[in-house]
Amino acid sequence: MLDYGKSEWRTLESGLQKEWLATNGIGGYASSTLINLNSRKYHGLLIAAHNPPGRRVLHLAKLDERFRAGSCTFNLAANENRSGFRETGFIHLQRVQVEPFPTFTYSFKDISLDKTVFMVYGENSTVILYRVYNGADPALLTLVPLVNGRGHHCVTRREELQFRQRAVPGGVSIAVAGGEDLPELLLTCSAGTFIPGGSWYEGMAYRAEKERGENDQEDHYVPGRFEIPVAAGEVKTFAVIATVEENSRATGLDPLDLLEKERARLRKLEEQAACPDSFACSLVRAADAFIVQRRSSGKKTIIAGYPWFADWGRDAMISLPGLTLVTRRFQEAREILLTFAEHSRKGLLPNAFFDGARVPVYNTVDASLWFIHAAQRYLAYTGDLDFVREHLYPVIKEIVHWYADGTDYNIGMAEDGLISAGSPEVQLTWMDAMVDQWVVTPRHGKAVEINALWYNALCVLEKLSRLYGEDNPGPVRPELVQDSFLKQFWDEKRGCLYDVVSPEGVDARVRPNQLLAVSLPHTMLSREQAHRVVRKVWQELYATYGIRSLSPADGDYRGIYTGDRFQRDGAYHQGTAWGWLMGPFITAIRRVHGYSPASRETALRLIRPFRDQLRDHGAGYISEIFDGAEPNLPRGCIAQAWSVAEVLRAYLEDVLEMGPPGDPAGL
Repeated sequence: MLDYGKSEWRTLESGLQKEWLATNGIGGYASSTLINLNSRKYHGLLIAAHNPPGRRVLHLAKLDERFRAGSCTFNLAANENRSGFRETGFIHLQRVQVEPFPTFTYSFKDISLDKTVFMVYGENSTVILYRVYNGADPALLTLVPLVNGRGHHCVTRREELQFRQRAVPGGVSIAVAGGEDLPELLLTCSAGTFIPGGSWYEGMAYRAEKERGENDQEDHYVPGRFEIPVAAGEVKTFAVIATVEENSRATGLDPLDLLEKERARLRKLEEQAACPDSFACSLVRAADAFIVQRRSSGKKTIIAGYPWFADWGRDAMISLPGLTLVTRRFQEAREILLTFAEHSRKGLLPNAFFDGARVPVYNTVDASLWFIHAAQRYLAYTGDLDFVREHLYPVIKEIVHWYADGTDYNIGMAEDGLISAGSPEVQLTWMDAMVDQWVVTPRHGKAVEINALWYNALCVLEKLSRLYGEDNPGPVRPELVQDSFLKQFWDEKRGCLYDVVSPEGVDARVRPNQLLAVSLPHTMLSREQAHRVVRKVWQELYATYGIRSLSPADGDYRGIYTGDRFQRDGAYHQGTAWGWLMGPFITAIRRVHGYSPASRETALRLIRPFRDQLRDHGAGYISEIFDGAEPNLPRGCIAQAWSVAEVLRAYLEDVLEMGPPGDPAGL
């Protein structure tokens, strides 16, 4: 459990620095700051996924609370308005606990109010559970819902939406419709009465969006208010349920039972993963948020990050071992592998599934190679030879042969056995920032991590072929690839690897991509070479919560990730530190030191700062990126799949040595 006190929100600015997140297993979510002041367009109590995990729509932005006891009124709402007006109800906020559902405790006069927010797993429903401890005076709690009906990437003005509302018989409920193609939002309170209205909250200001150079003001519809009387000395428990489901399970059950059911589901995941300590349990709970249902395939997929990312092939394959294998969620692992395998085309896995697109986009060179790595790790953990033979092995063979013969985006094998890809105008690697026509980090040609993944894939295919009794060693011998790689990429003078080799020459900038040539199961480097690569990365790129994307010694280095989209994308891979790279870094350290006890202690020291990071930015999660410059402030998504996955994997595999039981294929 994460426990926060008033020191975290002594000022409005400090109160906005940490955010909470609740998810529902199908791509929907609820989120805000710890002080419940919405500072992003992505904040809200119900962002529903109408085509899971996509087409996410903000339906309920807030429930603002006001409490009247005797002659005193206490406004618990926290908002900023374009007019400069602020509501600072967080001054009454005494405590916030996240476990992982957030509970907010407000205290004023002789009254205490607890509010817990969680979502119902598998449906677009949010439960806001209240418990009020009233003092000596009769009191009235007023809840004001702020409603919307727009995509979560947008903002709206009141003239853009027309709302209709109707009373719902048989309870304290109101149904609000905000678009012809959207279902009604049903708001139900288990106590009190609903007083119809029909006004607007105009000009809500989103500070974080202003900093990002995005549209930062919005209007919300106010359909009325709930009024809940609380007698003197009474302890009252009730809930507001917000849903867009036609037959929500939430509306017919006790909200306390719903909460316990959600907690029990997470406890079962912790038990399944055999969590050895509270840190591992926290990461296992965090991992669950990213494993979601994809309606189009009927199987699981992986959300890359909250609040704004969808499911991306590269992120999914990198994340899969940490989210599903070390946690022993093998059925989900199979479904995720199948989701992407079934969409393989000409040897390419989808780069991303975008809303509104009939087919995914395929502009990635590494997702397919990461798929082969994920398949290898799946087999190592499960020994599931039949599943791999039937569903994954054919796709692996197809990927390797398409890469050898050539496929889209100029991806293909050169005469030397190495993989070349892309062009100056097309970015295919994970360092894919692009603003308009500006490719920020052009890495066309032979990229170091792509060829490390290629060599690993060839070794996996060769061994699988022998295991399944086929004479299909692959289109090129791994030894040829290794020889070409070392001749072209190894820089003996500096003791590291070039980042890219292209017809224009070599890119000698010190970047973290070379780590994969050490951390992958099959490496082309000698022990001494690997040791020097790790030393180089540690000396120039290590930044506490991640590995920098570019050395500070480089003239293009950008140590702070902030500003508008042009400025942010210009820094994204030019010095920003990435949390997910801590996984390969820790694995590489353990490998080059022969898994010695001393290297295990080193790995533990590198993991420990993430105990604190779980308390920052996204409460209970690990952020997407961090400033390369001290003090390495968290940036980007508040919760990133591969950050959580790789820290969890490295902790369980490399620190606690809870790796796979054995690999029957010798992969």
